[in-house]
Amino acid sequence: MASSPIKDLTTSSISVESQGQAPSPLRKMIAVASIASGVQFGWALQLSLLTPYVQLLGVPHAWSSIIWLCGPISGLIVQPIVGYYSDRCKSRFGRRRPFICTGAIAVAIAVILIGFAADFGHSLGDNLTLKTRPRAVAFFVLGFWILDMSNNMLQGPCRAFLGDLSAGNQSKIRSANAIFSFFMAVGNILGYAAGSYGKLYKVFPFTETKACNVYCANLKSCFFISIILLTILVIFVMIYVEEIPLTSSSNINDENDIGITLCIRSLFGAFKELKRPMWVLLLVTCLNWMAWFPWVLYDTDWMGKEVYGGEVGHKVYDMGVHAGSLGLMFNSIVLGVMSLVVEPLSRLVGGLKRLWGLVNFILAIGLAMTVLITKEAEAHRQFTVVAKGVREALPPSTGISGGAFALFSVLGIPLAITYSVPFALASIFSSTSGAGQGLSLGTLNLAIVIPQVRNNDKILKLLNFFVCEVFD
Repeated sequence: MASSPIKDLTTSSISVESQGQAPSPLRKMIAVASIASGVQFGWALQLSLLTPYVQLLGVPHAWSSIIWLCGPISGLIVQPIVGYYSDRCKSRFGRRRPFICTGAIAVAIAVILIGFAADFGHSLGDNLTLKTRPRAVAFFVLGFWILDMSNNMLQGPCRAFLGDLSAGNQSKIRSANAIFSFFMAVGNILGYAAGSYGKLYKVFPFTETKACNVYCANLKSCFFISIILLTILVIFVMIYVEEIPLTSSSNINDENDIGITLCIRSLFGAFKELKRPMWVLLLVTCLNWMAWFPWVLYDTDWMGKEVYGGEVGHKVYDMGVHAGSLGLMFNSIVLGVMSLVVEPLSRLVGGLKRLWGLVNFILAIGLAMTVLITKEAEAHRQFTVVAKGVREALPPSTGISGGAFALFSVLGIPLAITYSVPFALASIFSSTSGAGQGLSLGTLNLAIVIPQVRNNDKILKLLNFFVCEVFD
């Protein structure tokens, strides 16, 4: 009986990934995983600096989230397509390395557009005395979207590369993804540290210009460091870690089978051919991230408003946001430590799936504790009278702020598992079921970004506006 063409598309990569090759040494997996620190360094800068920066350029706070739409959109589109093409890339440099290198170059272009947006806008006619600088905002948005897409172009092939190097060895796959999670924590710590240091621009004195104040110059300097770090890591991996090229003799479809139409057919076909364990993985991942995204998006805002009792733009709110950034630093430290013990813990509790289930209880309890901390902060809040009899909240007691910091820290435990276990399971299912690493991880990414789209009310408003305009 002839096999389904869709099934051939979705299963062809496994013949290359399981030709009896021995797993690569752990040191080479560590080298590839280290790229995560360069990528996450940039993500940390995005989370901590870019939203205030775009408001500095004149974009209203309420519309800042529109700019963040690129995250879920690029994750929804870019990573699955990149995964599909990287499974079938026949470059003499290998399947994954060309995409990793291209992604790194795109990151460099993006951060230059972002960092110099104010200067580019001013040179093209932006009036610095006005609140809004439209040309600078245009450069910023373009760079921001390129940055999000290039980060997705980097992360997917890096994880797929780790799956290739593991050669189907489940223990190696688990260890590789845990190491990747560890380097994500390292990148977070470095990024938050760089973003919080207010005098970094003095290392690059040329960054402060007429159109770019000290805050803007610090952002430029952080991104210069990001480019340097990522470039060093990518060049090292390109030289040190060899990749066997995919040849025409491998059981991969001919070149006329790599068009965008068949790519889309393959993505839909991947869902048709998914086995039950992969469907369960996608469902649990989706539910897991529905819980995570509100916390990830609003954790520092929660500290500023609910724990510290401040209002946006006021001193107490800013103190709370800075305290939240410190909490994220604690979270990243726990994330890094926890990532190193994922493999022994999984053996201790009886497997990855059981470990993931257990830490999800920690996540549920932790998120429920936000209600308790909020209520305690409200009950014990004290006020001081400022000008014209207006009351302003005082910072919370040491016990309440300490409880909030403890919550940030504890949530680093389930976050470490979330960053490693689902991807390890997807790679394992890919190796045993016959799907390509890139396509499988891209499919898993859909389960991560769909909750983000669902949680972004701006996306829903835009979709509603589009439907009304077209069909009314």
